[in-house]
Amino acid sequence: MPKPCRRCLLKDISKEDYEKFIVDGLKALPEADLVAEDIASSRLSVCKECDKINQGTCLACGCFVEIRASLKKGRCPYSKW
Repeated sequence: MPKPCRRCLLKDISKEDYEKFIVDGLKALPEADLVAEDIASSRLSVCKECDKINQGTCLACGCFVEIRASLKKGRCPYSKW
């Protein structure tokens, strides 16, 4: 899988590569840093309704929401979760 560069657009990455990038990124993190799956899912459901999300990226902070929502230290920039 090609590693996305900082100048690449998400539209230039295939859906499969994007999903693999997120999954591999989460697997690389220590489990102690991650929240339970139900908490991550709850957070992501809030993100999906937010008008600041675009192609899995938060327009407020620039993160990949799937990764931020899975982190214990992850915070919504608008304090929605």
